[in-house]
Formats: sequence, structure tokens, C-alpha cells
Amino acid sequence: MNKSEFPLDGEFLARRFESHRSHLRAVAYRMLGSGAEADDAVQEAWFRLSRTDARQVDNLGAWLTTVVGRVCLDMLRSRKSRAEEPWEGGTADARVAAVSVGADPEQDALLADSVGVALLVVLETLTPAERLAFVLHDLFAVSYEEVAEIVGRSPEAARQLASRARRRVRGAEAHDADRVRQREVVDAFLAAAREGDFDALVDLLDPDVVARTDVGVTTGAAAVAKGASSFRHFGAVSRPALVDGVTGLAVFIDGRLDRTLAFTFVRERIAVIDIVLDAARVAEQEVTLVG
Repeated sequence: MNKSEFPLDGEFLARRFESHRSHLRAVAYRMLGSGAEADDAVQEAWFRLSRTDARQVDNLGAWLTTVVGRVCLDMLRSRKSRAEEPWEGGTADARVAAVSVGADPEQDALLADSVGVALLVVLETLTPAERLAFVLHDLFAVSYEEVAEIVGRSPEAARQLASRARRRVRGAEAHDADRVRQREVVDAFLAAAREGDFDALVDLLDPDVVARTDVGVTTGAAAVAKGASSFRHFGAVSRPALVDGVTGLAVFIDGRLDRTLAFTFVRERIAVIDIVLDAARVAEQEVTLVG
């Protein structure tokens, strides 16, 4: 929306904000692990918007995501300085119960189901900056440039923050994940891609799946499934593999490793697909064929 197209009418601005509320709450929940704190962060974003000349906002959704990110970062840093946890209980059962406490228990339960308590527990081990970089970039496809602006570092430093967080998350997943089941899902994904079976691909993907390549990001099950259909001609030259210890695929062209796909899973669905095309980056990866 162009600046000149953004009216100052308070009711209209409130409606525009409400249209982004569910997304903002999802971002805040994944950052904070608490429904009540997520509501506080979203409310603070509204306060800041109401005090801003909305005509100066080119992209309201991006602006609000940035504001919520900064608010959550401040809250996480404050929490760390007090050595506090977002949930009162330390056990998994207590954490599950606490997730459902907030202004909207039903929404909290849905968010908890989509994120997974295990992931929230792992996120608690990250530094505030690592957590923000991972959540915004890996889960919501926010660019490293935008993440860098929020954390006050360079884009390369933001990339490194997300990379460290990603390794820690995947390392935790490796201890608990069912490798056999992951392999079955990847095999089904490959078979569906070979056949161009859109519906089967969507069933295997998390609704908020993110597919990242060296040149761009695709989000959402429908968009990723559509893109995966173009992968069908690589099906015959793809092999199941562990890519830097993560369940994935290795693609060979004329006997040479050409590209890799690494999968992150949430509740037995594919939530993130990291596709590396750059030859130099592929050469740096540890790829072990399986099966």
C-alpha cells in the first residue's frame, strides 16, 4: 500500500491491525512461548502503531512484524536478566498445561499443537537474538536484512545467529525424532513429487511450511507443493541421505552431487525444506547416503 493510500481514520486503522493480529500473535507466541506474553506484545504493537503517522508506513504487515519482533526481543532479554522462565512449571506436563492459559485458551492450544512443546522447550535454550533470528527467518521467512535491523547487527551476523539456532534445534530433534518415520515421509514426498501428486504433497507438508533455496523463499503448503511438482524430473537421480546429520535428499547429476534437500519436521509433517544449490555450499556439507 502506498503512503498516500493509507488513511488516518482510526476505525480503518484498527480494522487493518486486526487483519494482522493472528499472524502477529503466532510470531509472538513462537518467540515467547506464552499466550499471555504474546498478547502483551501484540497490544504493545497496537499502541506503537496508534502513536505513529500511518501514512509513513509502506507495508503494514512487515512494519508490525518488525515491531513485534523488537518487543519480544526486549521481553526475552528482560526475562534472561531475571533468570525467569515463561512457564511456572519445569516439567513437560506443566509446560503443556501452561500453554493453554491466556486471553484465548483455544487459540493457545492450536498454537501449541502447531509449534510443538518440544520445540518451545528447545527455543528456551537459545539466546534472545538467536531465538529471534531463528523464529523470524526460519518460521516466518523474514529476510536476514530485516532480522539484522531488529537485533542491531549485520545481515551476516543475523545469518550466523539463525544458523547456530538451527543447529541446536536440529540437534535436539535428532535425539527424539523417529528417523524411520522421517524417512517414510521423505520417501512419500519424493514419490508424490515424481508423480506430480499435488494433494499428496500437501498432506505431507505443514500448513506453514517454508522452503528455502539460495535464491528465495516459498511459504505455505499449496505454494511449496506446486513448486515440488517441478522437482519430478530430479526424482530418478535423488537418493535418501543425511545432510549435516538431518534427514534429507541428495541429488546427483552425471554422478556428481548437484544439490541437497534437508527437512525439518513438526509432528511428522515437513515444516522446513532447506535446498542448497550453490556448488561451494554443497561441497561444505556432510552428506551420507542411507538405504
